[in-house]
Amino acid sequence: MKSIAALQSIVTPWSDGLEPSDAELDAIEVELPLILAERDLLDALISQLDRPVSEFDARRIRRARNRVLAARRDLANRAVGTSMPGDAA
Repeated sequence: MKSIAALQSIVTPWSDGLEPSDAELDAIEVELPLILAERDLLDALISQLDRPVSEFDARRIRRARNRVLAARRDLANRAVGTSMPGDAA
């Protein structure tokens, strides 16, 4: 049996810098409520793929959509509320 090996060097060399930076982790933490709300909406929609929508399911989807909209609103308001260094007040 022949072994298969790459004849060229690795295209992307391994680097210790593959971990997310503190700034990236902070950005994820800020967006986490939106990420969780979108996950819940996706879960509600996926649960409806193989059965008809009941009144309870429609309410669950509607509430999940409202949570996504609220999380997007809060995130947008937070972004507008922050000012860049050097901006005139």
